[in-house]
Amino acid sequence: MIKLVASDLDGTLLLNGAQTLPEELFPLIRKLKEKGILFVAASGRQYPNMRRLFEPVKDDMAFICENGAMAVRNEKILYQDCFESGLAREIAEAIYKTGDAEFSCATRDFYYIMPKTRHFLKLMTEVVKTESKVIESFDEITEPCMKLAVYEKDGVQEDTIRYWREQFGRRCTVVTSGFAWVDFIPFGTNKARGLEEYGKLLGIRPEECMAFGDEYNDIEMLKATPYGFAMRHSKPGVREAAGYTADRVEPLLEALIKADGNIEEVLKNVQ
Repeated sequence: MIKLVASDLDGTLLLNGAQTLPEELFPLIRKLKEKGILFVAASGRQYPNMRRLFEPVKDDMAFICENGAMAVRNEKILYQDCFESGLAREIAEAIYKTGDAEFSCATRDFYYIMPKTRHFLKLMTEVVKTESKVIESFDEITEPCMKLAVYEKDGVQEDTIRYWREQFGRRCTVVTSGFAWVDFIPFGTNKARGLEEYGKLLGIRPEECMAFGDEYNDIEMLKATPYGFAMRHSKPGVREAAGYTADRVEPLLEALIKADGNIEEVLKNVQ
């Protein structure tokens, strides 16, 4: 029986660049709760942004934020991972010095950003609608940093991720997070960490979890349960990490609710 469902956002629940969740998702989350199944949103996004996206059901679910660097339920932080301050600044400075690359530095409540372009400022504050603090000096980064990210407007290329892994891969995890982002997170930090911590807290075993994702930053989470679903449009490496594939999340949630959490019933209709 499934007791917890974790899902990525961008590319999984938020398809084709959407910045608002489908309305049909909210009643499904409420019905899952009625069945005793906890829905967990697991994303590289910040907590305030995720809470805003799930506003109608924010108190009926839980969150894994910043690619697993923080988990929050009922406004209580379950755990929080942070960089050593010197390394965080070194990564931020390296990104800022690299061509057109933009950076964000994630704290518990907001992002530090130093936009080079109006496009990036608008993306962060008006499109994605993050809580952001614009800085003019790296000395202004005083809050503990959970995650850093590099943004490439035209999309992350293989040589981009290779470059950043060569620069910092021995000191932290470097992973793609969607079309235009590369994330830097402390070793041991990933979405599976959040899944594990919720399991400990609530007495839920891996085989009682279901997970959905589409990117390389979802792989650990997809591997953490026998019932990991990669979106069909995912890269081959992501699909290989999951036991199953899916076109959309919502139909599988509907099936799980109808089956009262019986995953074997759900799998009968999964190709």
